[in-house]
Amino acid sequence: MEKYSEKRRIGNLGEDIASMFLVKQGYRILDRNYLKKWGELDVVAQLSDTIHFIEVKSKVSQNVSQNSFTARDFRTELSRETDLAYDEYRPEENVHYWKQKRMLRAIQTYILEKKFSDDQEWQIDVITVKLNFHVKVAIINHIENIVF
Repeated sequence: MEKYSEKRRIGNLGEDIASMFLVKQGYRILDRNYLKKWGELDVVAQLSDTIHFIEVKSKVSQNVSQNSFTARDFRTELSRETDLAYDEYRPEENVHYWKQKRMLRAIQTYILEKKFSDDQEWQIDVITVKLNFHVKVAIINHIENIVF
């Protein structure tokens, strides 16, 4: 079995939690970890007629042993904007210029590969997952339809 870095394990856990959150919100997961040399899409989901290309950013808020948790171990809560205003670091800030360019190239490839029509509606979302291992809570912030 391949051993993942701690950062990758946290990222995988965040993506699992984000996917479970989306399903509970009525989304249908089309793909996860769509990877090309030029970019990656964490989650591709559909709600109604719109395809959502979702970048997931995870952050650990407590430095507690993280070895044996799965997404189902966590209770999820939606964040409130006031909570985010006082946070010293926001994970969505890591969706920097080069990440955006790589994501857009991956989206173009995905649309062509899956043969979507030219009039298919799509958007880019960012989901942040703040993990607190001590109390087993994941705070979710879904930022919809961002523009690069």
